[in-house]
Amino acid sequence: MAEQFQLRLADSFMLAPSVRHLSFERVDGQPLAFVPGQFLQIHFAYDDGKPTKRSYSVGTVGDGSSPVERVEIAVSYVDNGAATKLLSELPKDGIINASGPYGRFCLMEGDANKRYILIATGTGVTPYRAMLPQIEALIRDRGCRFVLLYGARNEGELLYGEEFEAFARKHEGFDFHPCLSRGARPAPRPHDRLGYVQTILAELEPKADEDIAYLCGNPNMVDASFAALKEAGLAVQHIRREKYISSR
Repeated sequence: MAEQFQLRLADSFMLAPSVRHLSFERVDGQPLAFVPGQFLQIHFAYDDGKPTKRSYSVGTVGDGSSPVERVEIAVSYVDNGAATKLLSELPKDGIINASGPYGRFCLMEGDANKRYILIATGTGVTPYRAMLPQIEALIRDRGCRFVLLYGARNEGELLYGEEFEAFARKHEGFDFHPCLSRGARPAPRPHDRLGYVQTILAELEPKADEDIAYLCGNPNMVDASFAALKEAGLAVQHIRREKYISSR
């Protein structure tokens, strides 16, 4: 059952020109138990006092099984957004109200596939960051392969890109492909791709009897990738989706 609790901002920094990474600790001192892929809801009120909430995936990299001391999220800037105002102006040690965890966008026990295709745009890559310890275990224990296609307009918008690249260098079963839609970076890398992720997806030659896919991010990307994967023969239950919709 989801809990309600308060979070205190411990640290923050800009991941990209319009994305802020925030690291919180629970005010009650308790760790957060969550399954990588789940999200929290931040509760606050509009200027007129009307209550509202926003959802953010937990991006904390733990050990994959134990509660975590830090609750990390990535927040995109939305013009005139109420949540943007709250979280971009929150000072160190500032306190917010939260609840969770929620969601089932998680790696599932009992899957017998050979490969996972992970697709993301923008802050939709955050849950995959939290999954890294589980991914490591699945590569080691089941011999699974993972491919992460991450769509961004340019190099500056690749959130946690260096972390995923380091993980790929360390783990032969994990391939990371930044998909840049506005042209190559100044110093292109061999694993880079040019174009939108839903276009690059065909390069992976998805197979119905081997693959399970996860899609997270822009709704248009999710819908286009879902259609392409269905056309490739993947069963609907093997295409798991989480759409990120920007709210004011």
